[in-house]
Amino acid sequence: MDKLQTEGGAPLEGEVRISGSKNAALPILAGALLASEPVIVGNVPHLQDVTTMIELLGRMGVTVTLDERMNVEVDASSLARPFAPYELVKTMRASILVLGPLLARFGQADVSLPGGCAIGARPVNIHVAGLQAMGAEVSIENGYIRARAKRLRSARLVLDTVTVTGTENLMMAAVLADGQTVLENVAREPEVVDLADFLNTLGARIRGAGTDKIIIDGVERLHGGEFRVVADRIESGTYLVAGAITRGQVRLKHTRPGHLDAVIAKLQEAGATIEVGSDWIEIDMRDRRPHAVDLRTAPYPAFPTDMQAQFAALNAVAEGVGTIIETIFENRFMHVLEMRRMGAEIRLEGNTAIIKGVPRLQAAPVMATDLRASASLVLAGLVAEGRTEIDRIYHIDRGYEAIEEKFASIGAAIKRVPG
Repeated sequence: MDKLQTEGGAPLEGEVRISGSKNAALPILAGALLASEPVIVGNVPHLQDVTTMIELLGRMGVTVTLDERMNVEVDASSLARPFAPYELVKTMRASILVLGPLLARFGQADVSLPGGCAIGARPVNIHVAGLQAMGAEVSIENGYIRARAKRLRSARLVLDTVTVTGTENLMMAAVLADGQTVLENVAREPEVVDLADFLNTLGARIRGAGTDKIIIDGVERLHGGEFRVVADRIESGTYLVAGAITRGQVRLKHTRPGHLDAVIAKLQEAGATIEVGSDWIEIDMRDRRPHAVDLRTAPYPAFPTDMQAQFAALNAVAEGVGTIIETIFENRFMHVLEMRRMGAEIRLEGNTAIIKGVPRLQAAPVMATDLRASASLVLAGLVAEGRTEIDRIYHIDRGYEAIEEKFASIGAAIKRVPG
């Protein structure tokens, strides 16, 4: 099993091209199941989770082809088996996103209960209750969700909690339902908007994505089409923090600044100078130690839970004391234990991390516990004295495309080594 080795101390400087969004590409690939003609999806990131989704589609009999630029063509007309097996679903929670499209298009779906990162309970009850309200017969048997419906019907659904995958699954299910479906208290994330834009490209009739109320007028079928996945805002945020934590100057290309307002505001609060253009962001933290910041995670457009681990690393070497309150997942501070091994002064009190910045961290062998935690350990390693070795980096490969090449291109001493 590969590891990453980092040598700390070098300010990062240069340009990074941001990849397509993992959290947009996965539901879009699942949504291609709704189309009765081939669909071409561009700007798909080359990640383990994407490979898993493509393998899952292929296991169902869907024809999937890729070119060297990661344009993915999906032809679901050949689907033979609306079944998502445990051995694939257990590795990636986003596999649950095939449930709605399979049921809407083929009238049946057998999907294993999901796995993925060990960051806390993420129940599927909202998915199930929503499909039942749309007329589906749903049961959970032997670890599988079994759903049946001749044709889903419209419904008005008020989600118990704001959930991204729940919003996406029910929106996809409603696209081919009979009548008008209204979803309220839905997620507003840019990835939800990107999925709606993709489906509308294929002939769906969705409006309101990006607000807390989405209205879907069901159609008989979706046709083929081409679509380009939006830039990854979490990858963007991670490289911005890398520029800040190393006291460097980094410019991001092919990104979407408007999706990062909360992150940019916190980086400016930490003392960074930030400039933005239509598709670029530049951060300048040269010769300045960051100031500690307080933050609280919450659904978009507030501060994203997927960025709190990276800011924990920033606070660990910042001037002052910063408090991070995690409100989305109850088990998302596992990176804190590893950072303590590197000399970070962090105290946990329930869902709050209180971090007192130290002048420098010390290299140590550490272990990645989930996707974003692994990114935070890379950031910590970039400012630690000595050589840090990060184990279990398969988590990183699930969500960051070519991370060591991108970091090396802006001056980081980082390499992948055999385990």
